[in-house]
Amino acid sequence: MWFVFMAHSAQAETCLAPSRPFVPSDPASAREYEDLIRQDFEHYITNIQDYFRCMEGERARAFTEAQEVSQEYGRFIQQVAN
Repeated sequence: MWFVFMAHSAQAETCLAPSRPFVPSDPASAREYEDLIRQDFEHYITNIQDYFRCMEGERARAFTEAQEVSQEYGRFIQQVAN
C-alpha cells in the first residue's frame, strides 16, 4: 500500500513560475537594450502561459488524486470497522 502511495505522489508535476522581465529605470538603458527587453517580455508571456497550463494540469491531477484517496479512506474505514 505504501508503494502505491509513493508511485502516485511521484506523478505530481512541479510548475515553476517564470521570472518577471527586468526593465531598467533609466530610459537610455531601456532604449539601448530594447531588443533584449522585448525578447524577455515575449519569453515571459510564453512561459507564463505554459505555467498556467501546468498549474491547471496539476490542479486536475491533485483533484483526481484527492477523490481517489477519499474513496480509499472510505474503504479503509469500512475494513477496520468489520
